[in-house]
Amino acid sequence: MSTRTLPLLFLNLGGEMLYILDQRLRAQSIPGEKARKDEWTDVDRKRVMNDIISAMFKKNFMEELFKPQDLYSKKALRTVYDRLAHTSIMRLNQASMDKLYDLMTMAFKYQVLLCPRPRDILLVTFNHLDAIKDFISDSPGILNQVDETFRQLMETYNCLSDGEFQLIRQTLLIFFQDMHIRVSIFLKDKVQNSNGRFVLPISGPVPWGTEVPGLIRIFNHKGVEVKRAEFTTAGNYVTPQREGSFELYGDRVLKLGTNMYSVTRPVETHMSGSSKNLASQAKENIVPNPLAKEELNFLARLLGGLDVQKPAGGETGFRLNLFTTDEEEEHAAQTRPEELSYKVINIEATQEPGRREELSRILGELEVAEPRPGSAEKGEDLLALMDGL
Repeated sequence: MSTRTLPLLFLNLGGEMLYILDQRLRAQSIPGEKARKDEWTDVDRKRVMNDIISAMFKKNFMEELFKPQDLYSKKALRTVYDRLAHTSIMRLNQASMDKLYDLMTMAFKYQVLLCPRPRDILLVTFNHLDAIKDFISDSPGILNQVDETFRQLMETYNCLSDGEFQLIRQTLLIFFQDMHIRVSIFLKDKVQNSNGRFVLPISGPVPWGTEVPGLIRIFNHKGVEVKRAEFTTAGNYVTPQREGSFELYGDRVLKLGTNMYSVTRPVETHMSGSSKNLASQAKENIVPNPLAKEELNFLARLLGGLDVQKPAGGETGFRLNLFTTDEEEEHAAQTRPEELSYKVINIEATQEPGRREELSRILGELEVAEPRPGSAEKGEDLLALMDGL
């Protein structure tokens, strides 16, 4: 597995999370002068986005993230995003957070599968960061954090060979290989089957630097072309007009990684039968690890401590519900397989306790945001983070 995969995985999944949150917060926002105390405003939306993006691109965290290391397990990475989401005034319960994570992972999995070249995974990442910069365009301090991450990406990945990018792509595909959550957008666009597996196109642009298939060249032992033969292909292929820009600013050309929620559409997720079977088998395959609790604590401290801080005076955060009604959310929490609820995390703990302690010291100051006074009721009626979810 590639030890350069974690930053790309983290940033792209984080970008998808921000797309979803921004889309629904915009849909639910009420103009400030008309909003009641218990309703979201555009000011609240910007605060949520700024808080999460600021925590996500914290300088010391990014420096540690970019160090060569293996991927975290699926459940461990899910815990990191749980901590990240709750660095804002927003609150998601477990069922809604599970649903959000399902949408994030399936969207990025589809993007990895469709990348024309392994190197284009970097362009997908740049598309996510370009959109994130738009979210915080009026916050120069946070914008500088994102630009610094851009520079780290270019410094780390622009010099890698095609073979190294192929290894990164394979590492990502291994990470996603058992995840087959059905998403209504993909089902309606007929890019996903009813079993949760994606349908890959056999037409369209070929990777940059390659030729449209249909010609076979035959060479002799001296490397001289001696014969040509043409064949008919099943797809309709075209040559791309130009390569996407790998610079800080530029036309990425590739559209993978852009915001698919910019046009409001209902989105639902469903567990496929194969995923349920895998979930049932997962419980049997878990081997107790005495260091798992310590590693979980370490991961949680990366983004703000083990526990969500409770505001003084019994106030609660602004609650977001990814479901149409509270009843649907409660039902999802009761019926979701326990193995997929991420309550127990089994991790291969690193043998470098000093590194864990250093990471915890550097990143432990990230705090879970407290809602401002009088905000306890706000968000209680905010439903359907994704319409029809």
